Amino acid sequence: MQNLAAINRRPVMATPVYGRPITLFVQCLVDSLYPEVKDAVEKIFHRLSLDVVCPADQTCCGQPAFNAGYRKEARNAAARFIDIFDEAETIVCPSGSCVNMVRHHYPLLFENDPKYLDKAIALGSRLFELTEFLVDVLKVEDIGAAFSGKVTYHDSCHLLRGLSVRSQPRRLIQNVKGATLVEMKDSDRCCGFGGSFFLKYPDISAAMASDKVRAVMDSGADVVVGCDMGCLMQIRKHLIRLGSGIQALHIAQLLTMDGTAVNHRGSIS
Repeated sequence: MQNLAAINRRPVMATPVYGRPITLFVQCLVDSLYPEVKDAVEKIFHRLSLDVVCPADQTCCGQPAFNAGYRKEARNAAARFIDIFDEAETIVCPSGSCVNMVRHHYPLLFENDPKYLDKAIALGSRLFELTEFLVDVLKVEDIGAAFSGKVTYHDSCHLLRGLSVRSQPRRLIQNVKGATLVEMKDSDRCCGFGGSFFLKYPDISAAMASDKVRAVMDSGADVVVGCDMGCLMQIRKHLIRLGSGIQALHIAQLLTMDGTAVNHRGSIS
């Protein structure tokens, strides 16, 4: 049996070859509610002369079931996910939460299944969150984007604590022409979304979101950017409730902007 703790601490390496496609893993929230984020990710890769494929039969990675304690159901979803992406050379996802699930929790789900354990570990080493892939793998920090205004950044929990991704999004933001990165207070404090947490504990979730949105507003930013649509959906909702004109964008959307404005939904107008 492999040491699962050692697996979770391993460095993740990849050597993508230009001319071979990047396989896009689309988070459920993006697929169902924010397809414009998927479009932005594809646009980024096209700018970098990288082909993208997106398996039409992909489904949820199983994280909601896993977090709710339904290990059998999570394992079923995870096995399907592995089967679909098993042949992919390099996989990129615009969600740190989903990448953390596959990379760190799939080995736990299949610790007693040698066949899928090996596949899960191998898959985790080829799967990357978007900013992690751009900065750490491709060594790209300037996508050619432009936005005139102040941008603040929210550190989502799984991305920061699970994947240790902190500087990569900020380096990308700092290379957006015309943008000024302004740090909010407690940028790494949870926004209160937490998947089903905001449904089970709505009062606590709302209080946490209120603190987060206050920090966003106090930063003086025109736009708050994040790497997980769950967090951004939560933040956006509370900004709108307060009548704030601050926009909430996925970083992929910011990285494909050319100076145009955004509306309250975060779509480029």
